[in-house]
Amino acid sequence: MSSTYLTLYKMIVLYMLKRCQMPLSKSQIYDFILEKEYTNFLTLQEVFSELASSGLITEKTMANRTYLELTEDGAKTLEFFGNRVNPAVRDQIDEYLKANNMKLINETSIKGDYRKVADNNYEVRMIATDGNQVLMDLTMSVPTEETAQSILDKWQNCNQDIYSYLVKELM
Repeated sequence: MSSTYLTLYKMIVLYMLKRCQMPLSKSQIYDFILEKEYTNFLTLQEVFSELASSGLITEKTMANRTYLELTEDGAKTLEFFGNRVNPAVRDQIDEYLKANNMKLINETSIKGDYRKVADNNYEVRMIATDGNQVLMDLTMSVPTEETAQSILDKWQNCNQDIYSYLVKELM
């Protein structure tokens, strides 16, 4: 793969992170780039790896999702080299982010994970954020992995109702 193309793909990822102004998951970025057929999965893996190793992005993994966040060095790099991204591609990114804004926010601001802590004991963690502010961080113990997964599924689907209920009952 030509280093010119790798640089372009890196700038696309950095531009997406800058324009979204919140962490995006790798899968959210894959969705856009692969849908537009700019490159393939393996090349994107290389792009993410190089961006992380050079300190232009940070990676945080939760619930089998890896979230990417633009670093200060990444923002500076984008300022210098961002003009390599074709204006039409920038418009496509902006359109994608605008059209999928609520979906991206929900996927990024509602997180959950579970882990086994002992025999017949799993710890389920549910988090709701608004930007960088944590609105709720709740951890529960449950007896089975199936229960933990069920709770996370309901958290993903009903988080607004659950959060509203807790606020109402506790205030």
